[in-house]
Amino acid sequence: MSDTLPVTLDDVRDAARRIEGVAHRTPVLRSRTLDALAGAEVHVKCENFQRIGAFKFRGAYHAASRLSAGELARGIAAYSSGNHAQAVALAARELGTRAVILMPEDTPRSKREATEGYGAEVVTYDRYTGDRVALGRALAEERGLALIPPYEHPHVIAGQGTAALELIEEAGELDALIVPVGGGGLIAGSATAGKGLLPGLRVVGVEPQAGDDTRRSLGAGRRVSVPVPRTIADGLAADTPGELTFSINRRLVDGICVVSDDEIREAMRFAFERLKMVVEPSGACTLAALLARRVENLPRRVGVIVSGGNIDTARFAEILGG
Repeated sequence: MSDTLPVTLDDVRDAARRIEGVAHRTPVLRSRTLDALAGAEVHVKCENFQRIGAFKFRGAYHAASRLSAGELARGIAAYSSGNHAQAVALAARELGTRAVILMPEDTPRSKREATEGYGAEVVTYDRYTGDRVALGRALAEERGLALIPPYEHPHVIAGQGTAALELIEEAGELDALIVPVGGGGLIAGSATAGKGLLPGLRVVGVEPQAGDDTRRSLGAGRRVSVPVPRTIADGLAADTPGELTFSINRRLVDGICVVSDDEIREAMRFAFERLKMVVEPSGACTLAALLARRVENLPRRVGVIVSGGNIDTARFAEILGG
């Protein structure tokens, strides 16, 4: 195995310069109640307040901003369950080009409508029978578009890592960083930034119980697939870690814990009632891990990334039993 990682701290810093003034520098929240329940000093990076409501805009805009003038003129393609779709759609609009997005048929209505609202064309597929990577590549090739995948791209990973970079710049030295894991791009970028700045930092990922492909893969030392996850955390419903992301995460991630859908629900309720934040299920996984004490030997100063808040009122009420 090569000692050189495909994304470095310098790459994340360069991405931060490129997205400055376009992406939001999101707030870091503190809560004494959360500290008491978690048994640690918790610093929450609120990416639910990012443009398009999730961290995905960081990586999408960074990758799109690096396309050539010719590529931008032809347009951008992407495949996504929702947040990356919106991110690429908005990035394309910011850069004066068009986007065509492949989305699952069962994507939450609010995410599809938001994607179309940013000006993108949406093409749908069945996530339980279709291969989104193959379909996405074919769509991009057929229409002559530049493909920006949701996590399997060094520029996307570097862009996502800017969230952790900002968190550490604001919170100072942390002992641990807790990050949600779907395809692995956010935690790969976060671990790159975090361990680049703080070599002793412990990086822990959180997956839904039904979709623990990264946990199994790290245990096996190779990429392992699971059945397509059926979980309320639709943004984390990956069945296999990305090849590029896993090459980073197997080197830099110290462990993965899992949370149940019921624990995610309670975290969403806690965020709404006590933190006064609306957080989507995928974004609430890290809070769920803290509240349910799923992270073993939690150290004193902990950074947590809440990755997104894209959920409509009907779905929010349905999940919480309202």
